[in-house]
Amino acid sequence: MSSLWIRENQDYERACIVTCALSGVVANRAQCPGIPYTPEEYAAEARRAYEAGAAVVHIHARTPDGAPSYDVADYRNIYDAVTDACPVIINFSTGAINITTDQKTAHIRAIKPALGALNMGSMNYAKYNAQKKSFVFEFVFPNPFSEIVEIVKAMNDVQTKPELECFDLGHVGNSLPLIDMGLLQPPYQYSLILGVVGGVPPTIPNLVTMVNMLPPQSEWEIIGISLDQWRLIAGATALGGNVRVGLEDNFYVRKGVMADSNGQLVEKAVRMIRDQGREPATVDECRNRLNLVNR
Repeated sequence: MSSLWIRENQDYERACIVTCALSGVVANRAQCPGIPYTPEEYAAEARRAYEAGAAVVHIHARTPDGAPSYDVADYRNIYDAVTDACPVIINFSTGAINITTDQKTAHIRAIKPALGALNMGSMNYAKYNAQKKSFVFEFVFPNPFSEIVEIVKAMNDVQTKPELECFDLGHVGNSLPLIDMGLLQPPYQYSLILGVVGGVPPTIPNLVTMVNMLPPQSEWEIIGISLDQWRLIAGATALGGNVRVGLEDNFYVRKGVMADSNGQLVEKAVRMIRDQGREPATVDECRNRLNLVNR
C-alpha cells in the first residue's frame, strides 16, 4: 500500500497542521451567532483561531450583511483584514454553483493566496433531517474534469497550492490524472471530507480506506461534518494526519453546547492533539511541509 500513514518511517508524533474554516457559505447567525460577516469580524475570528493553534484559515467571502459573495473586492477586504490581524496562512474557497469558472478563480488570480480549495468531483450534496424524514436541502454540485483542470491551471499561474477536497473515494482517484498530467506537484495536499449526505459516511474505517488511496508524497487532513467531527479528529490524529475545524463544519464543542467562536473549536482540537502526544504545527512548519509560497 502507498498511503502516508502506514509507512514504516511515518512519524506519528510529528506536528499536526490545524486549519480553521471560519464561516462557510450556507449557515447564518440565526443558526450560530459566532459566524463572521464583516472583514473586521473575519479578522477577529482568524486571530482567535491562530492564537488557539491554527496555522491556516479557510475562507468563503461574504458581504458585510452576511450574504455569500464571489466578488474580488469582498475577498480582498477580508484578506487584508486577516493579514493585518495575524500571520496565519490563508486558503480561499473556489466551491460554488451557478457561477462561471472565471468567477470561481477571479479572487485566486487577483489576490494569490497561499492555498486554494479545489473540489475534486461532481456529487449529490444534501442535508437530511432524520426526525422529519425529509431533506433540509439538496442539490447537485457539478465539478467536471474540464473545470477542475482550468481551476488548477489558474492556481498554478499564481503559485497558489491546490487543496484537493475529496468528498468521496472517487474524488481521490480523480486527482491521479492531474498528477499524471503534471498539473499537481508534491507534496499533494488532500482534504478528506466525511459526513456530507451524498458523500462518504463519517466512520473511521471509511477514513482509513480514503487514506490508503492517497499517492506517495501526500499530506492530508480530515474534515468531519457536525458532531462526527470530534471522533474523526481523534482518528486522524492517531493516524498521523492533519485536522480542520471551524464554524463552517460544526457549531458544537460537544452535544448541546454551541461554540462561542472558531477559537473555541480550535482550542478543543489542540487539546485532543496534545493528548495524543503531538503539537499543533506553526505557520512556518506548515509552509515548509506544504511547500507554500510566502507572500
